[in-house]
Amino acid sequence: MKDAVQYTKITAKHDLLDLRLDELWRYRDLILLLTKRSFVVTYKQTILGPLWLFLNPLLTSVVYVVLFGNIAKLSTDGVPQLLFYLTGNAVWSFFAACVTTNAATFTENARLFGKVYFPRLVSPVSNVLGAMIRFGIQMLLVLGFLAYYAVAGLVHPHWLAWLSLPLVLLQLGVLGMGVGIIVSSLTTKYRDLSVLVSFGVSLWMYATPVVYPLSTVTGPLRKLLLLNPVTAPVELFRWAVLGVGSVSAKYLAASWIVTLAAVFCGVVIFNKVERTFMDTV
Repeated sequence: MKDAVQYTKITAKHDLLDLRLDELWRYRDLILLLTKRSFVVTYKQTILGPLWLFLNPLLTSVVYVVLFGNIAKLSTDGVPQLLFYLTGNAVWSFFAACVTTNAATFTENARLFGKVYFPRLVSPVSNVLGAMIRFGIQMLLVLGFLAYYAVAGLVHPHWLAWLSLPLVLLQLGVLGMGVGIIVSSLTTKYRDLSVLVSFGVSLWMYATPVVYPLSTVTGPLRKLLLLNPVTAPVELFRWAVLGVGSVSAKYLAASWIVTLAAVFCGVVIFNKVERTFMDTV
């Protein structure tokens, strides 16, 4: 009996909602390869290599302790300052990486996309997986300090709520990818948007309770912060890991709605732009 032959039909035009997400599974080996490549290339030819994954958040958190903890005197809800900022920095860095790396998908991969066919969404998905690996390594540092302060009785994590952390990471990764590929699609025509990405992400961080707890914000400003789709998952993450934070089912649901809308719009726009981006990049 002859082996079945599988054919792949490549067409120039297809329906806008024909997202072909099933192809991502068939190209899962390529996703893993690109994830490994981005991780290796980032720390290749560096003196300390992956140690920067520990040093960078540690040094950043020390600066936060000096600026926001000692000078600005911002509250940390009773959590030791260094642990508070390490935790916030870890979860925010993951989301920010998902946005910034995907915001350059078309411009940075133009040569590769122009030479060989594969589902273009492979690149954004591999970027999210790469950010998740870096997050996991940074969390080792957080866990070290968390264990010390937990034994000392200075923090009281909600251990059972740790079961929700994969959903938090999934949401932040999907939201970051959705926003990132929307920006990437727009930068194929409006290149100056790429300059604003890092600045916009920095502003977004201060509109999210990362270096301050949500409990310190009251009035209309608190409601505005809760409308930020990143606020709810960050607060849930902090509540589970550190035992402090404000978790609202209503705002978590609203955050998920925004997340799903962002990734759907992002994939549709990305799917449309990928057909003609070689003419504009």
